[in-house]
Amino acid sequence: MFTTFPRTGATVSRLGYGGAAIGLTNYLEAYDAQARRAVSVATVRQAADAGVTYFDTAPGYGNGLSEEIFGEALEGRAGITIATKVKAEPGIDVRASLEASLARLRRPRIDLLQIHGTSIDAETCRAILAQGGMAAQMRALRDEGLVAAIGFTSEDNNAAVYDLIAHGGFDSMQIAYNLLLQHPYEPTRPFGSLFAAKAQGMFTVTMRTITSSIFQRWVRMANPADDFDYTGALIQFVLSNKLIDVALVGMRTASDVDSSVREWRDTGKRIDVEALWGRYVTP
Repeated sequence: MFTTFPRTGATVSRLGYGGAAIGLTNYLEAYDAQARRAVSVATVRQAADAGVTYFDTAPGYGNGLSEEIFGEALEGRAGITIATKVKAEPGIDVRASLEASLARLRRPRIDLLQIHGTSIDAETCRAILAQGGMAAQMRALRDEGLVAAIGFTSEDNNAAVYDLIAHGGFDSMQIAYNLLLQHPYEPTRPFGSLFAAKAQGMFTVTMRTITSSIFQRWVRMANPADDFDYTGALIQFVLSNKLIDVALVGMRTASDVDSSVREWRDTGKRIDVEALWGRYVTP
């Protein structure tokens, strides 16, 4: 149920709290993030009380709202790993972005600072890795002690992702992976960015763990009478992958926390992911 972050030695829960869902208005469904702030603070605290120790956010989640909620909810708590991000854009002042995040999170340092890349193209990747680029600035902040570890995030599995992994300077990768988006993990070859990241000794985190409701919408289209809640099975699918350290789940309510934590703790529901891909019966 727990794993270790190699760079920091911190023990972290394999279930992570994804902060986008509580920071963004109308994300995936009608939702007023600012009006629900007090509920979100209580929900984050409930997750921490239940044993969740990994919390992921970004300045872009509601113009800092998600970070502010985490800051209020987790202030003074020990044993918590907080990951935030800095936007992958030309000329950004990484230090200034970090200092603003530190203020909102009410922390003297960040456990993990990540490049926030929905999609990182070849040109952006070259700029990140260039002399004096974002990677160098982030390493300097790590050396200074303002951040404990550095990483990057991407929803792609393109060449830039592999270049960032091969660079060897990042401690973690956050990637989109779930029942529908399996591009980072092809076990029959094997091939994929999860294999490459683990070969570099990187800490791995998944976003869109429960498919951002896409799978559920497809089921309703294919079979409108289906009333099964697939959320738990989707969480179990991702947590069953041994190459994944932390699976992020957005939790907006007490019920969300209860159900997600229940699945995280129920290791008996894990499956053999490699066997799932088997094509021949062993006699």
